[in-house]
Amino acid sequence: MILWNNDIEIQFFEEALKNFASPEKLFYKLNTGYFAYIPKGTENEGHTLQSRNSLIGQFTEKWCKSILEPIAGKFGLYAINGVVCEEIGLSRQSSADLALCTSNKIIQRPENIKLIFEIKMSIVSNYKYTEPNRIEFISDYKHHKGNPSLLRSDSMLKAIGKSISIRVSGNSSCKIPIVTIGNSPISKNYVDKIDFLKSSGVIQGFWSLNPNPCNSEFIKETPQKGFQTFKNQKMITESCKELLESDMLYFSSMVSMPKLGEIIRLANKEKTDAAKAEKFLTLIRG
Repeated sequence: MILWNNDIEIQFFEEALKNFASPEKLFYKLNTGYFAYIPKGTENEGHTLQSRNSLIGQFTEKWCKSILEPIAGKFGLYAINGVVCEEIGLSRQSSADLALCTSNKIIQRPENIKLIFEIKMSIVSNYKYTEPNRIEFISDYKHHKGNPSLLRSDSMLKAIGKSISIRVSGNSSCKIPIVTIGNSPISKNYVDKIDFLKSSGVIQGFWSLNPNPCNSEFIKETPQKGFQTFKNQKMITESCKELLESDMLYFSSMVSMPKLGEIIRLANKEKTDAAKAEKFLTLIRG
C-alpha cells in the first residue's frame, strides 16, 4: 500500500471540493491565485487559514485507518477511529484518533485497547488551485510559510499533552503503547525531547508515514528512534508487532534516594526477575 504523498494531498482537495467545500475554505486567496500555503517571499495578504483543519483531520484519520486496518487484522484486532474509554481519559470530547482493539466498538474497556494512535497530519506541500478543478503541485514544505504536521510546535505539544493525560489516568493505561502519527519530519528543537519521551515510556514513538516530504535533506529519524520515517507498510507492521508483543509497563515516580534504595532492597528478595519487577512496581506506586 502506498504511503502519504503529493497525489494523496491532491486527492484530499479534489474530494473536499466535490463535497461542496469552497476554494476559500481550502486555499489562501492571494493576488496571484489560490494557494494551499503562502509561498515564501509573499506577503501574508490576510488571516491564517483555519477552516481546512477539521476537513484534513477527518480525511487523515480515515486514511490512517485504511493503512492500519489490514495490519490490525493480522493480529486479530480492529482499527477503530474515535475510541472512547473514560477510565483512561479518552472521553467523547477527547477520544483516541485511532486505536487497535480486540472488539469492533467505539466505547472500549482499557484491557481491550492494545495500541493508541494520536494523528497529527496535515497538507505538507504547496499547491495552486485554478478554477474550475485544476490543482497543481507548486513546491515542498521548505518553500512555503506554513509549518505542517509534526513541524508545528502546537501539534507536538498537544500530542505530548494527550499522552501524558492518558498516562496519569491510572494503572489501567500503564500497558497500552501510545504512538503519534504525522506526515512530516520534526524540527531539530524536538530531537532530544522526543527521544527522552520514548526512553521514559510516556510515548512509544512519533512516526511519519510520508517517506519523501521533500527532495532535500530532512530528519529521517532520531538517535534513539523516538521519531522515525516509514518507507513502506512492512516497516509499520514490524513496529506495530513489536509494540503489541512487548510486555511493557509504564511507571513514573519521584522518591528520595534512601527510599529508592529501600524499594530495590525489598524487591530484590523475590526469587525471579518477573517477581522482582512486580514487587518493585507495587512498592514504588506506594
